[in-house]
Amino acid sequence: VVKPFSPREVVARVMAILRRTSARAPNTEDGRDLSHGRLRLDLDGWRALWNEVEIALTVTEFQILRLLASMPGRVFSRDAIIDRLHGPGFAVTDRTIDSHIRNLRGKFAKAGADDLIETRAGIGYRLGSCTGA
Repeated sequence: VVKPFSPREVVARVMAILRRTSARAPNTEDGRDLSHGRLRLDLDGWRALWNEVEIALTVTEFQILRLLASMPGRVFSRDAIIDRLHGPGFAVTDRTIDSHIRNLRGKFAKAGADDLIETRAGIGYRLGSCTGA
């Protein structure tokens, strides 16, 4: 903050930072699991479970699912997913993300999870309600 500044501006900036950091806080039960509906991610064991049945995932699929589960209501663009997984400037096409999402949906559909990931047309993906059978 450049001088002179008003106390209101300082308070507004601090509140904005607090809002941003609290929006990034993961949805955790004990710090090492992420749960949303019937989905549970064991972060220590790198395991994804649907109704306590393990679903075999690749490392990238698990990372995408972990990202979506960390903020269930947030919509992530393909570019945001690539940046979070690989860092900015990494040479991955957005269609690669589509392929991973399709694979995730297929694996969980076999277990009865038809609402795992929602597509927001023209925007990106977010975690669904995860309440399916």
